[in-house]
Amino acid sequence: MISEIAPAKINLYLHVGGLRRDRLHDLESLFVFADRGDILTAEPARDLDLRLVGPFAAPLLAEAVENNLVMRAARMLRDAAGISAGARLILDKRLPIAAGIGGGSADAAAALRALVRLWRIDMSLSDLKRLAFSLGADVPACLDPQPVYVGGAGELIDPGPLLPPLWVCLVNPRAPMPTGPVFRAFDAANPAPEPPLRVPVQGPRYADVTHLLENSRNDLQPIAIRRNCVIEVVLERLSRRPGALGARMSGSGATVFGLFSSPGAAARAALAMAGRNWWSMSARILGAASRSPGVVS
Repeated sequence: MISEIAPAKINLYLHVGGLRRDRLHDLESLFVFADRGDILTAEPARDLDLRLVGPFAAPLLAEAVENNLVMRAARMLRDAAGISAGARLILDKRLPIAAGIGGGSADAAAALRALVRLWRIDMSLSDLKRLAFSLGADVPACLDPQPVYVGGAGELIDPGPLLPPLWVCLVNPRAPMPTGPVFRAFDAANPAPEPPLRVPVQGPRYADVTHLLENSRNDLQPIAIRRNCVIEVVLERLSRRPGALGARMSGSGATVFGLFSSPGAAARAALAMAGRNWWSMSARILGAASRSPGVVS
């Protein structure tokens, strides 16, 4: 059996531009990934099937399994490789649905990684990324969960910066925020948006992280707040937690992240924010520097 984590994706910022001819938005973002998320397992089988389990599986069980991104990824990979192999897939859905943390995209990327290994497929990274992009704009960046700058509509991926050791508290007020309506509301409110700008991180210090947050934004955050004002409540409470470097909504919402320089502070924030029946978790940011005074001073 092969197991892959589909880690939560976090947009440290998200600058959104106008619609392209392909009806996708130009954007600039910095993706980072938590070391926790959904779990995808795959094992050999005669046919291709998907079982959905976990605390957030119920909404997915109400839909046809053939429409699930994991199953679509598996079928597309099998067709692209020209094979007829099967697989028994199990998706343990631990992240909220329609939450702005790349759940479906990360699940699809995890399925691609797992099945490339299970089926021993020899495919170039560029071909795999093209296949991933056909599944969704965020899927290519989720193939290798390390910090990356993302541009275009998600197809332009550059290595991200060296970050200091970071931990995150993720909070979702159990308010689904589907991506499509949020982007359509953004278009209505911004008929001629400026081209999105990339904001580089200047160095591997905590001051550089706070500088990034102060000099960037999530263009979808005000739109999501107008759709559900509880997001603003979460932002205010999380930003006031002891040790918080900053807080912002991720993606199209409604999940809010807070960045911390210690695992204890992030864990205490997650425990405190779990009230009101909100979902929360703490995690380490993947790809950050190892703890060193010379790196994070």
